[in-house]
Amino acid sequence: MRISVGLTVIVAVVVLIAVLIVGQTLIQPPRPLITFARFSPDVITPNADGDADVTEFSYGITRNARISLVFENENGQQFFFRQDDIRAAADYQVLFSGVVDGFTLPGETIDGDVLRRLIPDGRYAWTLTAADAETGATEQQTGTLVVTAATVELPEMTSFSLSSQVFTPNQDGIEDRVYINIYLNKDADLTVYLEDAAGQQIFIPESREANEKADAGGLRHAFDYDGGIDRGVDPPPDGDYTVVAIAQDREGQSTRRTVSLRIESGGTPQAEIAPQPNGIDVAFTVVPWEDRFLTTPDRAGDLLPLPDDMDDLRFQAISLPIGDLLVFKLIVENYGEVPIRTSGPWPGTVYEQDQIWGALGVYEQSGAWRVGVQCSTSSDSFPWRWAIGTPDTLTQQVDAGSGNTYYYLPPGERSVVWGAVRMTRLIEARNPQQCWAGLIHEDVGISVRNARVGARDITLIEQSTQDG
Repeated sequence: MRISVGLTVIVAVVVLIAVLIVGQTLIQPPRPLITFARFSPDVITPNADGDADVTEFSYGITRNARISLVFENENGQQFFFRQDDIRAAADYQVLFSGVVDGFTLPGETIDGDVLRRLIPDGRYAWTLTAADAETGATEQQTGTLVVTAATVELPEMTSFSLSSQVFTPNQDGIEDRVYINIYLNKDADLTVYLEDAAGQQIFIPESREANEKADAGGLRHAFDYDGGIDRGVDPPPDGDYTVVAIAQDREGQSTRRTVSLRIESGGTPQAEIAPQPNGIDVAFTVVPWEDRFLTTPDRAGDLLPLPDDMDDLRFQAISLPIGDLLVFKLIVENYGEVPIRTSGPWPGTVYEQDQIWGALGVYEQSGAWRVGVQCSTSSDSFPWRWAIGTPDTLTQQVDAGSGNTYYYLPPGERSVVWGAVRMTRLIEARNPQQCWAGLIHEDVGISVRNARVGARDITLIEQSTQDG
């Protein structure tokens, strides 16, 4: 019986491969997964005094593996420095200062989470475990390490508070900012950030002004967060967030505390004095004075009715008898995405020329929008001011905490504003003078496009001259 040539070749190849494998094994046996592991020196005093604070741990692995390094004290308590960390085949060196994954001691209560901490003084048996990334087979090497002078206080945040847990960054003057106050028990670096559900972080800088007034030890830290609005940046989207604070001392110990924060009605307010249907920005006219319009801090005068038609004075210069009313009418448009807040005096209010709006018992409010009128002879910036709508044309919101009612012009809405000033003071050197309107965001600013709108020449004339 004859054996085929093909079968003979196959058998020969198989035999050759087996011989090569056996020969390779005899020449170069399989290498251990961990080739070496050691601490040098094996005694440390991790107290940040610059002497023997750290030791170097070095090790080598011959194949890709998951690495764990654990310390066990004489009471059997374990502390982890590395836990299932993925490493490629190579030799490694890492400095070890006695700081391991966070832990608490028996009977100890700490506010927040301990992220990293010095292991207590003592003699430790360490174990390096490597698990082969392909087979899962493990190898270990062990040794001892002595730690002394490691009794260092943790950096704890003994106080962590927010001024409010609901935050509306829209520059309306109501809950526009959230103030974060933290007290540390020792000197440490402090990092604070806002984190959303996806883990995106927005870092919050410390308030220099507040911290300059803090205690001399520098242990009280203040943060003033506006959502970026003050820098012209859109705030984070409305929703639920976590404020995270992490304190780390010079030894490398760190702790973390968190608190929830909700953002509502956030956005950049945007408004302007819009052109009217007749094509002008601000319409002016003249109306005779009546005593019923007089307003004082003790008495509210009648409101001037909304003028029906002011087209007759469109772009013309205006001659106004001394003692009569310079009347304006304009339109405010909220072209942004958030409501804008306003406050009285209401449209139709009449001022004496020497009155300013504070004389009517209404004062500047941070975040409120008002229409202002100013003339060349005015001693103050926009001394006469009006709300950007009437109570029945604006949206009302009642604050549950204070009981105050706030008025808003909703996004995309327009409102008509009008009012008057009784012109009683003639200054020959400034006659005629110009008068104009502006849209003021109080304690925030006046945009260039809203700073000097509809300027018109106004000439004051004596009543006797007018009567002829």
